Amino acid sequence: MTEPAKDFRSERMPSPEGKGLARQAWDTYAKAVDKVARPPLEPVVTRIAAPMTSDLLGFWLCWQLEGGFEGLRRLGMSRSAIYRRIRLFRMAFDAHPDEFTMPGVSIDLDVYHGG
Repeated sequence: MTEPAKDFRSERMPSPEGKGLARQAWDTYAKAVDKVARPPLEPVVTRIAAPMTSDLLGFWLCWQLEGGFEGLRRLGMSRSAIYRRIRLFRMAFDAHPDEFTMPGVSIDLDVYHGG
């Protein structure tokens, strides 16, 4: 008869990272890649970041003004385009466009819709 497998769940680790060996190796690798890759990539990333940010903020504004997903569909956006932008928006702003608020910006739907 074989013995049951040991249950390691009750043994505490220093952190969720364990001893952090994989994390340490990754950090060393990332630092080396960053040193080499950043200089040639930074100008490209900078040129892309501003237009992408303004596109996402425009998407957020349309989301708010037109009533979210269904409103954007009424404007003619495809479902896949909306889902792509939601994903990008969440990656950039750490929030769904429905939950995101922009400091200093208020939206008056009555005025927008002619009320």
